[in-house]
Amino acid sequence: MLYHLLWQLHYYPSLSWLNVVRYTSTRIILATLSALLIGFVLSPWFIRKLQEKQIGQVIRDDGPQTHLKKAGTPTMGGSLIIFALVIPTLLWCDLRNGFVWLTLAVTVTYGLIGFLDDYLKISRNSSKGLPGKIKFGVQTVVALGAVLYLFRSELWAPAIKLKLALPLADFAQFAPTLPLAVYVAFAVIVIVGASSAVNLTDGLDGLAIGPVIIAAATFLILAYAAGTKIAGFNLAAYLRIPPLRGVGELAIFCGAMAGAGVVFLWYNTYPASVFMGDVGSLSLGGALGMLAVLTKNEFTLLIVGGIFVLEAVSVMVQVVSFRLTGKRVFLMAPLHHHFEKKGWAEPKVIVRFWIISFMLALIALATLKVR
Repeated sequence: MLYHLLWQLHYYPSLSWLNVVRYTSTRIILATLSALLIGFVLSPWFIRKLQEKQIGQVIRDDGPQTHLKKAGTPTMGGSLIIFALVIPTLLWCDLRNGFVWLTLAVTVTYGLIGFLDDYLKISRNSSKGLPGKIKFGVQTVVALGAVLYLFRSELWAPAIKLKLALPLADFAQFAPTLPLAVYVAFAVIVIVGASSAVNLTDGLDGLAIGPVIIAAATFLILAYAAGTKIAGFNLAAYLRIPPLRGVGELAIFCGAMAGAGVVFLWYNTYPASVFMGDVGSLSLGGALGMLAVLTKNEFTLLIVGGIFVLEAVSVMVQVVSFRLTGKRVFLMAPLHHHFEKKGWAEPKVIVRFWIISFMLALIALATLKVR
């Protein structure tokens, strides 16, 4: 909104300096700062309202005993994350860009699913919200709708629409072409899987939001590189990644996500004053999955979001092992609880997972230079 307004004003001689807003880099900074400002202004009021309404976290009684003291901590803080993400995106993105609207649609819709899940937990005073099959089913339907729209639209050039980008591979020289049905199914799995993985990771104070911030910053770089030309220089061609016209606008979305995440971390860091709830974890995970699909970085997401992958895999391994052998591989799943059971203090688990996430992000970015 502000982008379109300020761009029109730059035609006036005295306001010609507003031409600066046409640069993606400028709007990334403005969106990030806007998210920080909105978050820091509203967070104290929002947390106070959650406390007044007694919207507190319900803790599982089969989890680590140290978590029982967290019962009643305000939850559903993800609602503010979404607000601080969506508003700057609308303010500073080119609203004619289909990539932006598609990502916002998935983010907000997944947030609504998480909101309903959180509401049921609180209203029933139970750790069980939406039945897993229903939640998974709705997530799948939403992802399928978004992906089908993507392939029916003209957002991607026809020549690269069905081509799959692989880390370390030169996209112009080696990019397998998948059948439409296979690519659609693959993209849906990426989106739903990312959302569920972030949801599983959100079990300790600041554990999920730290890697989300790092992943958002990484995708900011990937989206900018894939869809931005600097003084006529084609970054995508130089880096040998898919050239995706218009996808650079998603870097602004990523900046807003990182900014909103930093503010939330301020209040979510150990000991947390507020939890994000499923409204936050499902929406942020869905956003990362959609970013991976739209920028053709589905496999890169496995590296960037390695912590989320490990958490999800630990749950699957635990379930399969117990059903087949009656034995557990981990002391408790997801993986962060395993380390808690081994005696690691909660802050130690959190910070070490952040460090690993940062290292994985660097590895993911390094693949740009090894092609």
